Amino acid sequence: MALPAPISLEFFPPKTPEGAQKLRAVRRQLAALAPEFCSVTFGAGGSTQEGTLATVREIMVEGMAAAPHLSCIGQTPASVRALLAAYRQAGVRRIVVLRGDLPSGYGLGCEFCYASELVAFIRAETGRHFRIDVAAYPETHPQARSPQDDLLAFKAKVDAGADGGITQYFFNADAYFRYLDELRALGVTVPVAPGIMPITNSNQLLRFSEVCGAEVPRWIRLRLLAYGEDTASIKDFGADAVAALCQRLLAGGAPGLHIYTMNQAEATQTLCRRLGAGG
Repeated sequence: MALPAPISLEFFPPKTPEGAQKLRAVRRQLAALAPEFCSVTFGAGGSTQEGTLATVREIMVEGMAAAPHLSCIGQTPASVRALLAAYRQAGVRRIVVLRGDLPSGYGLGCEFCYASELVAFIRAETGRHFRIDVAAYPETHPQARSPQDDLLAFKAKVDAGADGGITQYFFNADAYFRYLDELRALGVTVPVAPGIMPITNSNQLLRFSEVCGAEVPRWIRLRLLAYGEDTASIKDFGADAVAALCQRLLAGGAPGLHIYTMNQAEATQTLCRRLGAGG
């Protein structure tokens, strides 16, 4: 039985040879899900950027489409041109363009201060060679001055040439549908894929959500805390809750699901089985 909608998977570049070997095994397991593409995150450090390119090349050789993340932080026109050339040479046709997390004091003299500027630059340099996805925030970016400013920031990225969006993860379907309605009211009609975070570790999820501005609904938070160290129950409850979220999103017209794998296979496989994948 096939999944009811396209999925894509997100990985981060491993930092050690052991991590790289483990990620290869994870990709082999998840390849059976036939993802539309695999995105690979990108940090501000040079070694992380090299890891992104290496991971992208491996994914392409394995026969899957890869979509490297490319963030503004620390980039120059020359460095972006070099990365774009390397990605074209590797056969990449899709890029996820982000502003990235701003280090303290960053912003003075930046070449690309906003994702919309980087999108416009990539379009000017490469035309329509790359499909460009950008970040979307149904619950509002934590650094946005207001929800309306955040909506306008997404519109600016689309006006600059972005083809679609991928959201920060969330657990409230109403926030996603309201966000789409508000974008449509601004004339923005590109597809916006919901980002999906499997629940496997309550402490990690609650801590990370606090940092990135994703709301964990009270009923989910209380259930997770009640399970304490019962990892099996946390995973089972998490799979149920996230599968129900995905079903509602797809029933409401979401164009697909972008799953944050955290370089693990089990939770993504469990989620997809509950959504109808065979195996």
